[in-house]
Order: sequence, then C-alpha cells, then structure tokens
Amino acid sequence: MAQVYAFLAPGLEEVECLATVDVLIRAGIKVELVTVTDCLEVTGSHNITVKADCKLKDVKWDEAQVLFLPGGMPGTKNLAECRELTSHLVEAYHAGKRLAAICAAPSVLGGLGLLRGKKATCYPGFEDQLLEAEYQKAGVVTDGCVTTARGLGYALDLGLELVGILADDETAKRIKASIQYDQF
Repeated sequence: MAQVYAFLAPGLEEVECLATVDVLIRAGIKVELVTVTDCLEVTGSHNITVKADCKLKDVKWDEAQVLFLPGGMPGTKNLAECRELTSHLVEAYHAGKRLAAICAAPSVLGGLGLLRGKKATCYPGFEDQLLEAEYQKAGVVTDGCVTTARGLGYALDLGLELVGILADDETAKRIKASIQYDQF
C-alpha cells in the first residue's frame, strides 16, 4: 500500500491539503498528516486548526512513496524554512520518490533546485520561484517524479492525479464518480 506524508505548517491552505488527502484516503491510500512544528495542532491561513497524525521525528522516510506540500501563506514559507523537511525532500527526489506540491508550495521545490528542466505549475505570481522549470498554466502537471498543481481549485484534480499514479486510472475514475466530480 502507498504511503503519503502531507506536511502541515502554520498558515497552510487548509482545503488544498484536506481535499487532496481526502481523495487519496477514499482510494485506500495510507496518508499521514505531519506537523513541521512541535505541536500536533496546526492552524491554517483561514484560522482552521487541523490535527496532525505525527511530527517530523516520527516519519518513516524510507517507507514514504509521496511527500506532499500544501500551499498557503505563510504556510509555504514555513515549509521552506524547515531544514529537516527540505533536506528530506532533496533526498527523496534523488531516490526517485514522488514529490507533490500545490499553489505556492511548488516554489519550495523550485528553491531546492528540484524543478530544474521539468514542467511545473503553481499559483500565479510564484512562477519566477520555480527556478529553471518550464511553467505550464495547466491545473495539474506531472513530470517525472514531481506533480504540481496551480491552486485550491485544483486540489481534487491533484488528488485524482496521485490516485491514478499510486493506484491506477480506474480507481481514480471510480473515486471521481463517487464524489460526484463531473467537471471536465
């Protein structure tokens, strides 16, 4: 079974995180919410508090298949400033593990040089922080082991894209139908 870690930092965009995670869980994919602080409760950019499953010290990095970064401000900045997380993102990338980021969070990957030569998307205004990536205006972009999404409006699409990658397209179609998501 797949293992996805979703990283929560104060100021995260709550729905980007939870909508993506919800779709993954519906597909039977094991997801753990991980706080990058010492507190399991993390308050997002809209004052919604989310309780994480564990702290960074509890992550089983070798078992991770996907490391997911939700966006939001100042959540994205707080993720980028977490050196323990960023060093693991670099290691995971070089080990061929999947990285996923939405909204402003692809800028974290860009700042680490992990988007160099890749197609990627992000929230408008963060394109210059994708550093040497080929910006795409698409809602969700997968290039190699990196999947990026443009913003909150594409959180379900990101979840479905990851389900298609981690499970299969049929499972993604089944989940899409079950949640009555018939857009596009």
